[in-house]
Amino acid sequence: MDPASIIGIIVAFGAVFTLVILEGGSIGEMFLVAPLLLVFGGTLGVALAGGLLKDMTGMFGSLKDALMTKVQPPDALLADIVKLAEKARREGLLALEDGMRDVENEFLRKGLQLAVDGTDQDELQDILEAEVEAKRKHDKVNAKILADMGAYAPTVGIVGTTLGLINALANLSEPEKLGHLIASAFVATLWGLLSANMMWLPLSAKIKRVSEYEATQMELVIAGIVNIQSGANPRLVGQKLRSMLPPGSAPADDKKAA
Repeated sequence: MDPASIIGIIVAFGAVFTLVILEGGSIGEMFLVAPLLLVFGGTLGVALAGGLLKDMTGMFGSLKDALMTKVQPPDALLADIVKLAEKARREGLLALEDGMRDVENEFLRKGLQLAVDGTDQDELQDILEAEVEAKRKHDKVNAKILADMGAYAPTVGIVGTTLGLINALANLSEPEKLGHLIASAFVATLWGLLSANMMWLPLSAKIKRVSEYEATQMELVIAGIVNIQSGANPRLVGQKLRSMLPPGSAPADDKKAA
């Protein structure tokens, strides 16, 4: 898996905790149960209120996939497609069925099965492109939920701070408690800002990035299968697919040749 998001969140929170320590504060003062329950529970609640239950459950699955899924390098996928094109050119399209279980990319396996089953090329392309579009829409909804949580969290934190200040003002007769009560009140605002800018918004961006990366690979697969099905020259297939890769993603052999 790509650990960028997990490392980034750890580094960001580590910087905050380091600042607290260097300023002579206590990290324990940040972890007050009441503000944490309000900020995280309230944020989840208002996000759920603005969508559907299935959207929220789907978001957690999409987030898990974005953080844990192993992303196949595009040049490796290209090499697999070119090998399949060479085999289909030599032995025919039906010969691909035997080695289909060894194909790592699930979308590529599905497309190959449709091709081997004799699906019309236009229909095959329509089916696979519809799946890419459906994935984009699904991931867009999940990313929006996290982005909405990033927008709600600071406001929920302010609500917590307001409630805390009300409690502090209710205890004016006990001045020795005021400092602690006021400090505790601002913990909610702190966690609203931290959760929004160091968790929800970055994770929303991660889902968008992984979704676009995977959708681009799926489009690469579609182009490859269409060319394989039409019996195109494997070298030509490689050149076409290579032109679809982002800069710097060309296979090592091609870079040396260049």
